[in-house]
Amino acid sequence: MSHISKIELNDNGLPVPTPEVEQERKVAIFDLLEDNSFVLPPREDQPAVPGPYHLRLSIREKRLVFDVKTESDSPAAEFHLSLSPFRQVIKDYGQICESYFNAVKTLPASQIETIDMARRGIHNEGSRVLQERLAGKAQVDTDTARRLFTLICILHFGG
Repeated sequence: MSHISKIELNDNGLPVPTPEVEQERKVAIFDLLEDNSFVLPPREDQPAVPGPYHLRLSIREKRLVFDVKTESDSPAAEFHLSLSPFRQVIKDYGQICESYFNAVKTLPASQIETIDMARRGIHNEGSRVLQERLAGKAQVDTDTARRLFTLICILHFGG
């Protein structure tokens, strides 16, 4: 099975993340490395490059960059995705996460659960958009897309 065996976020120049964001990042990376599906399909001019892969995610010039290498550090693929289709869902996800982090500190469990359900719904929407944008470039399952979306949000918000 093709998968990501190493992931790196290029967060140079970003502010130091809050403890909550740092925890989300650690959990997303841990969960992603424990179980993911990432397949590079063959292209017209070259056969598929088999995994496992090392993935470096970054945002350059308002574009999301997937820099994919083999385990021996040979280039496997690089693709750039416009952030425009993600803007609204990233904004919504950031707002609901902030509400969730604040709610955990002060609200009763029933209200936290309601906010968390909304957070999961927006997170699912973000992973769906990511899967659509990756079509033809990389195939990922839903859980992998969810974890990657979390990392994209962390990059977008600058930690």
